[in-house]
Amino acid sequence: MAHGSKKVIYAALAGNTLISITKFAAALYTGSSAMLSEGIHSLVDTGNQGLLLYGMKKAAKPADERHPFGYGVELYFWAFVVAILIFAVGSGVSIYEGIQKLLHPHPVSNPMVNFIVLGLAFVFEAGAWIVALREFNQTRGTRSYLLAVRQSKDPTVFTVLFEDSAAMLGLLIAFAGLVAAEMTGIEWFDGAASVAIGVVLAGTAILLAYETKGLLIGESAAPELIATVETLITQEDAVIGLNELRTMHLGPHDVLVAISLDFRDNLTAAEVEETTSRLEEMIKTRYADVRRVFIEAQSGARHRQALERDAMAIKSGADAEDGEAGILAAH
Repeated sequence: MAHGSKKVIYAALAGNTLISITKFAAALYTGSSAMLSEGIHSLVDTGNQGLLLYGMKKAAKPADERHPFGYGVELYFWAFVVAILIFAVGSGVSIYEGIQKLLHPHPVSNPMVNFIVLGLAFVFEAGAWIVALREFNQTRGTRSYLLAVRQSKDPTVFTVLFEDSAAMLGLLIAFAGLVAAEMTGIEWFDGAASVAIGVVLAGTAILLAYETKGLLIGESAAPELIATVETLITQEDAVIGLNELRTMHLGPHDVLVAISLDFRDNLTAAEVEETTSRLEEMIKTRYADVRRVFIEAQSGARHRQALERDAMAIKSGADAEDGEAGILAAH
C-alpha cells in the first residue's frame, strides 16, 4: 500500500506543480480573481503533497530509545498539518481575494486565456483524480465511500482524493464565475467565484482535519481483525476468559494489540508462556500489520477490580477539577 500511496502523491505533485504555474501566469495576465484563487489552491496542494511525502519518510524511521513504538504517527501529524494549511492558506487567501474583488470589481482581460487554462487544468486534475480513485477503490472493497474513509488508516490516499475532488469542483466554479462575468458584464461574479472556491476548500479542510484527528489521537484496528483475534483466543484451552482486548493503529500498517487473559489456575508458568507465545505468533502470522502484541495474565475478578479502581480515580479527578472550577468562579 505504501508504494501505491506514493504513486498517487507523485501523480498529484507533478500535476499540481505544472497547473499552479500555469494558473498564476494566467491570473497575472488577465487579472482574474478566481484564477488567482485557483493558482493559490494548486500551490497549496503542491506543498501538501510534499508534506505527505515527508511524513511517509519520517514514519518509516525505525524505533529507537526515545520512540520505542516507532515514528508511524508522524504521517498522521503531517496529514493533519495538510488540513490546517488548506484551511488557513488555501481557503483564507481565496476568500480574502474574492472579497477584495467584490469590494473593488474590475474587468477580466482576455478571458479566453482563462478558459483555456481552466480546461487544461481540469484535464490534468482529472487524470490525478482517477489515479487516486483507483488506488482508493483497491482498499475500499464493498464498503461505501464514506465508510471507507471513516475506517481508512492511511490518510495519504483519501487526502489526495479529497484535494483533487475539491480542485475539480473549484475549476468548475471558476469557469462558471468567469462565464457569468463575461456574459452579463457584472464584474463581481469573478470575486464571488473566488469566495465560493474558498468555501469549498474550507469544507474540504474541515473534513480532512476531522478524519486525521481521529488517527492522530489513536484509532482501533479494523473490526475484522479484532473479531479474528477474539476467535483465536477462544480456541485456546488454556484460556478461560478474555478480560480485555485493545488495539491501536500507530501507523497505516503498524497495529498494537494489548490483551488481558484469564488462564486456568492449574497451568504451570511454562504452559502460560507457551500459550502466550503461540497466540502472538498466530496473530502476527494472520495479520502482517500487527507489529506488537502484549498479553497480560490476570484473573477476571482482579481485572474487574482494577477497572473499578481506574473508574473511581477518573471520577475523583473530574470531581476535583469541578470543585476547583467552582472555587475560581466564586472568586
